[in-house]
Amino acid sequence: MNLHNADASVFVPDGLESGAALTRITHLGIGAHSDDLEFMALHGILACKDSPDAWFGGVTCTSGSGSARVGGFADFTDDEMAVVRRQEQDKAAELGSYGVMIQLAYQSTEVKTSSSTLLRDDLAEILSAARPDVVYTHNPADKHDTHISVLLNLVEAARTLPPSRRPGKVLGCEMWRSLDWMTDADKVLLDVSGHEAFSLALSGVFQSQIEGGKRYDLAVQGRRRANATLLESHAADESNEMWFAMDLTPVVKDEQIDLVDYTNTYLEHFTHDVLGRLRRLMGKED
Repeated sequence: MNLHNADASVFVPDGLESGAALTRITHLGIGAHSDDLEFMALHGILACKDSPDAWFGGVTCTSGSGSARVGGFADFTDDEMAVVRRQEQDKAAELGSYGVMIQLAYQSTEVKTSSSTLLRDDLAEILSAARPDVVYTHNPADKHDTHISVLLNLVEAARTLPPSRRPGKVLGCEMWRSLDWMTDADKVLLDVSGHEAFSLALSGVFQSQIEGGKRYDLAVQGRRRANATLLESHAADESNEMWFAMDLTPVVKDEQIDLVDYTNTYLEHFTHDVLGRLRRLMGKED
């Protein structure tokens, strides 16, 4: 691949040639930061981990040089922090038996620059080579600007490709905002139960974040458990850990669909559900 950033890296844990490693990918996670994949794309990682036919690939778009740091990392420079974040992400790829781990090493400011097409072009090349069945990425209701910018670049990248080379399915996953607000009919349910020890070990790789005062490992596990238990009020739990996603496949498949309008449809479903229940129980239905 001809990636634009000189600091970009491609790591293949099992040593296969990188081109062949990329073409075998069936489940691809595209996240803004190191550790985003291990939280939002755990479903894909688990689907591939012990499968002879499915392979998870990861793409991390930023270098992490601007990460918050305290404790043992308090005196690290931006460059030193970027090295740590890269090493942690590659270690997670090794632990999770990823088929390939690509780190594009952009600065967040570059990702959020709407006039730049470099990230879009890199993602288009990756998507075209891998042709994954499913892509896990950020959702348009996320509250982190860099996450949204990665999503926008991904949508544009996929739309530059001929239909036959676009992903089969694109899922916008929870990260910096839960998708619990979506109506149950709209949620894509990603069951990740039965792998608690593995998921905690995978999260625990990112010590620069955990020691830096952000217990993402515990917070994300808590959200997975809450999603599973609070999904259904009148039935016993069928899963003990669940992640939610928004189906973005139509946006990638059809260039005529506006992402703002598409997202607003889900918000309108939520509004209708909340206000409709209130009106019904208050006897205010027309």
